[in-house]
Amino acid sequence: MNSGKANHMEVTFLGTGTSQGVPLIACTCPVCCSVDPRDKRLRSSVLVKTAGKNLVIDAGPDFRQQMLAHKVLSLRAILVTHEHVDHIFGLDDIRSYNWIQKKPMEIFGEKRVEKAIRRIFHYVFANYQYPGIPQMQLTRIDSNAFDVDEIRVIPVRGFHHKLPVYGFRIGDFAYLTDMSFVEPGEKEKLRGLKVLIVNALRKKEHVSHFNLSQALQLINEVKPEKAYLTHISHKMGPHRDVSKELPENVFLAYDGLRIIV
Repeated sequence: MNSGKANHMEVTFLGTGTSQGVPLIACTCPVCCSVDPRDKRLRSSVLVKTAGKNLVIDAGPDFRQQMLAHKVLSLRAILVTHEHVDHIFGLDDIRSYNWIQKKPMEIFGEKRVEKAIRRIFHYVFANYQYPGIPQMQLTRIDSNAFDVDEIRVIPVRGFHHKLPVYGFRIGDFAYLTDMSFVEPGEKEKLRGLKVLIVNALRKKEHVSHFNLSQALQLINEVKPEKAYLTHISHKMGPHRDVSKELPENVFLAYDGLRIIV
């Protein structure tokens, strides 16, 4: 399929954990107590560097920490997969970018996501603009491809149980999170990928996320050159052990991992 103009692309995993992160508060399981840094997971998000621009997919509660850790000095836009807390509650921290870049942050999301952002961050859109509040430019998307400057982005529709969510394809790279189902027609958008990132919550089945076997089934069906698993819970098991169980072109992602597409 035509995925738009290809650019050199670097993708950094800012977070690879579930809505509660890993370790979980008050959990004493072996994964949560692991000393392996690959078992420490912030809320899921990626940084995409391409065409001289930085894009972030999802800005959860760890957004500030992630931007500081990876020294992200400029940010062109944020793409939002859906409106759950672990994907949007860091948006207040765009204020520094507003100040440095002297403009609102462009945030791309579908109509329902836009409505949620306006409700949760109501003070941003109030008639009285309190000094120092974030500046957001909400850009509504649908199933059609859209451009962030010269970067072509193709939405990929999936379902988070019954909630419609979007993944995104940029060039030969695609990112899917919080999905438990992708329609056959949407899978066609995932053909010919060099890199697919897909959520795999745990080994046991889950109502609203792919488990490990379901993620591997999707990977086998669309056949990317390489695939990385993200949105991983402590119930998946230690990174060291799970990595040994995966096909040779599939990798368990971890926070801070950088890949070139």
